Amino acid sequence: RPHAPVILFPKGSWYALNDLSDTSCAAIGIDWTIDAAYARKNAGNKTLQGNFDPSHLSLPIPQIKKEVYKMLDEFGSHRYIANLGHGITPDVPVDNARAFVDAVKEYEPVKKLIN
Repeated sequence: RPHAPVILFPKGSWYALNDLSDTSCAAIGIDWTIDAAYARKNAGNKTLQGNFDPSHLSLPIPQIKKEVYKMLDEFGSHRYIANLGHGITPDVPVDNARAFVDAVKEYEPVKKLIN
């Protein structure tokens, strides 16, 4: 730990996010079953990483991008690392994985108007 930041990935541990936020890890990786608002509320001040559902990489590329943008809108850019919510399966086409990465790079937050 003194030489590199540690990111925990306690798959399926939504119920323990509050306790995990008290550890010395730099970030918590979350799986695709955890809602962004719930994760933010229960992970304290920790940076979050995840949680794109890897099965979405089988969708058509425009839909992959739409799902990535939705994930990024929900998590925001503060204390967040975009990533899959688990590993990539061998049957995912390279172009689909590339679409995920490209969507993250191309993303621009929605500008909300103040009334």
